[in-house]
Amino acid sequence: MTKRIALSQQVPEIYQAMSKLQQAVEKAAANAGIDQKLLELVKMRASQINGCAFCLDMHSNDAIQHGESPRRLFVLDGWRETELFTEQERAALALTEAMTKVSQLQDVPDDVYAEATRVFTEEQYRAVAWEVIAINSWNRMQVTSHAPLPKRDA
Repeated sequence: MTKRIALSQQVPEIYQAMSKLQQAVEKAAANAGIDQKLLELVKMRASQINGCAFCLDMHSNDAIQHGESPRRLFVLDGWRETELFTEQERAALALTEAMTKVSQLQDVPDDVYAEATRVFTEEQYRAVAWEVIAINSWNRMQVTSHAPLPKRDA
């Protein structure tokens, strides 16, 4: 793999701004009553679509630390085919896919939007949508940089 210029912490002001955005998104989600596990599923699904190994590694680890089951993570790419995910999680995953693929879809389909706004309050919807925006930004930074995976025991 071609070694790339790292974008992450080489321009600390921008990296810190991204980190502050992530902190603000997570605070807004917590204030809106969104479970951290749901946010980790959003991060995982967007990272799967974007092919970001660095983010998949990080967020699978984070999800498990927040009590997520490995089984649900293993089948996340096929979430529509299983009953393992709640109504809110399913709406968040559909919204994540639509927002992540917006260049292909040219919009968030009305049915995806309607379901998300049915199962989430406005405050919750905003928090989930901002999480999708944030993780897509992180994915683009890490994929473009070919960010190496951190060393782990397993």
